Amino acid sequence: MLLEHRGRRPVVPESAYVAPSAVLCGAVVLGEGSRVLHGAVLTAENGEIRLGENSVVMENALVRGRADHPALIGDAVLVGPHAHVNGATVEDEVFIATGAALFPGSVAGAGAELRINSVLHVNSRLEAGTVLPIGWIGVGDPAQLFSPDRHEELWQIQRDLDFPGTVYGVPRDTPMRDIMARQSAFYGEHAADRPADPTCQVKVRR
Repeated sequence: MLLEHRGRRPVVPESAYVAPSAVLCGAVVLGEGSRVLHGAVLTAENGEIRLGENSVVMENALVRGRADHPALIGDAVLVGPHAHVNGATVEDEVFIATGAALFPGSVAGAGAELRINSVLHVNSRLEAGTVLPIGWIGVGDPAQLFSPDRHEELWQIQRDLDFPGTVYGVPRDTPMRDIMARQSAFYGEHAADRPADPTCQVKVRR
């Protein structure tokens, strides 16, 4: 399904494929030969999404573009099932396995691998060719890699990366009620979404 959001519509080249049960919402631009499989959602909330040439977003993955952090995915990238790419930059030939998550402001360097259920934290950079192991967390610039049992060490770096400010635009001590009131208003704008005319959005190769 292609949806217009905030006056912007998806752009899908003739060589791309979007499954009938996938959703592209707003300023989403697909590259030549790209594939978006069943149940995947690419939603450009208030910032764009760009998916490169021959890149694949697999079943039930979520890609989200944000105003300060567009989702920029390079060429020959695999975004695995149930993965979460939120306002991140993913360079060419990156492998993102099932359930991996990349948070706003993060960068996965060319040829990196994020294995099953791994996390690249806000404003963190995984250097080119680096493997983030199953269930591990990458944090910092350049990212240091932590197993889940090293939370106290991880927090020493993570706390200064400003997750609340980066993701919600608020100080760390903001009450959850205030955060969620802002989030409710923000996502409530989807009530005005409408189906986009796909014939206006397909770039025909000549």
